[in-house]
Amino acid sequence: MEFIQQNILLIFLALGSGGAWIVLTLRGASGKAGLTPTQATLLINREDAQVIDLRGSDDYVSGHLPESRNIPLEQLEARVGELDKLKNTRLILVCQNGTRSASARGKLEKLGFGKVGSLAGGISGWRAAGLPLRKGAKK
Repeated sequence: MEFIQQNILLIFLALGSGGAWIVLTLRGASGKAGLTPTQATLLINREDAQVIDLRGSDDYVSGHLPESRNIPLEQLEARVGELDKLKNTRLILVCQNGTRSASARGKLEKLGFGKVGSLAGGISGWRAAGLPLRKGAKK
């Protein structure tokens, strides 16, 4: 009991972080989970999905998915008009680690884009899966 009293803050911190991990894990198990690199590859090859890279230009040039389009997240709302013709096309959003693309997916869904997914793990997950990245700006 003395241990608990002396370490109450650490105990609450451990319980809080464990609870957050459980919530994120369960949320990831729902239908809104990000796409694995394998799922994204299948969508690109079978459904001609369009990849939107939400990272900054410097990060994009240093390595991006082949045939992806760079629209930095900060510019997404201002440049959403460029995507209007793709409203009925499968879109795959990509960021560095998958968190920013998941929030951008929600924004696009609210704007009427029905087939939007985000790459779980982002470019880091893609690279970890051993899949190719293209360097340089899109031609």
